[in-house]
Amino acid sequence: MSTELHHAPGTDAAFTLLLNPEARSDGNWSPAQDAILSDAGLAAARATISGWPGYAPTPLHALPALAADLGVAAIHYKDEGGRFGLGSFKALGGAYAVARLLQSELGKRLGRPVSMEEITSRAIPQAREITVCCATDGNHGRSVAWGAQSFGCNCVIFIHATVSDGRKTAIEAYGAEVRRCAGNYDDSVREAQETATREGWFVVSDTSYPGYMEVPKDVMQGYEVMAAEAFDALDQPPTHVFLQTGVGGMAAAVAAQAVRRWGAARPRIVLCDPDQSACWLDSLRAGEPVAVEGDLDTLMAGLACGEVSALAWEVLKDHADAVMALTDAAAVAEMRRLAHPLPGDPPIVAGESAVAGLAGLAAAMTVAEARAALELDETSRVVVFGTEGDTDPALYEELVGMSAEAVRAQA
Repeated sequence: MSTELHHAPGTDAAFTLLLNPEARSDGNWSPAQDAILSDAGLAAARATISGWPGYAPTPLHALPALAADLGVAAIHYKDEGGRFGLGSFKALGGAYAVARLLQSELGKRLGRPVSMEEITSRAIPQAREITVCCATDGNHGRSVAWGAQSFGCNCVIFIHATVSDGRKTAIEAYGAEVRRCAGNYDDSVREAQETATREGWFVVSDTSYPGYMEVPKDVMQGYEVMAAEAFDALDQPPTHVFLQTGVGGMAAAVAAQAVRRWGAARPRIVLCDPDQSACWLDSLRAGEPVAVEGDLDTLMAGLACGEVSALAWEVLKDHADAVMALTDAAAVAEMRRLAHPLPGDPPIVAGESAVAGLAGLAAAMTVAEARAALELDETSRVVVFGTEGDTDPALYEELVGMSAEAVRAQA
């Protein structure tokens, strides 16, 4: 195919596929990339996170019936719905970054090194003098609020106009103050930063931008724990990984683990955007970060981001092989397919932002030109990351037609 394929037999099944002309297959992990995500950083994150109460690796489900139905050899689904009781992989990133920030800031204030054990045991009362904040579509804010509550500091979370009341309430349950802003996600990012600058607070964001790079590295390093768990559990390396994007921090963390682990033998990495907020499609097409304007009105709320993370761009510009843009309807179809599995596969509760990667695989397998471009065939071994469960239970039941509890009861 040419570098770009548009497939539009109908609105629901439409997709765009763009090959990244700058993708490198030599497995080179540059010094600039190693300064963002590294083996040492991953080791530190795993040592910390694995010591938190309730830690356990999340399941990696084999889906042999779905693989046969789609026409590939294997599909493995990393199910983050149970992570620390927060319902998503974001529990790994925001809370870890809060802990790292408190460790650094309290060390400065006390004039001595502060151990991570002191942070996690709430041994330093001065933590109460610190306020962290962030903007969120829901899951990251829940993680930051949980981290602030766990480690004893204050928390204010900014949400934009279309974040559901259910997600707002879930964040407030962890003791955070939640402020709703006008505009879209990127507007709430700016308001969080402006307020923090004015009030002397500390932003714990999952996206990075000029002048704000260090904390998001810790967020992404926490996410890489998820990738390492998944890859550790495989008997053989995958040939493909399909990843939903948003700002790109999760996708960059998974790609980083794949490249550092397997080098030139790494799997093909395919990014998957909602078509209403396709900032990675537009950016890889342009060869530089490009902002998507407008209200970014996608059902995949956690992916409703118009601007790519600068740190994620540094990784994915080299190591993402392709990007797809997919409809909301494609995501809902995969939520339902996982809830009502073929015989032999487990039922899985997957939120609307969890399934863009799987939707991308399913869409690509329907078109010969897309299969060929991505080198997908009956020998392909695919990993997808189910990054959230029913983080908005009412919306989940509306979209799937049954509650998450009823889905789980089928197991």
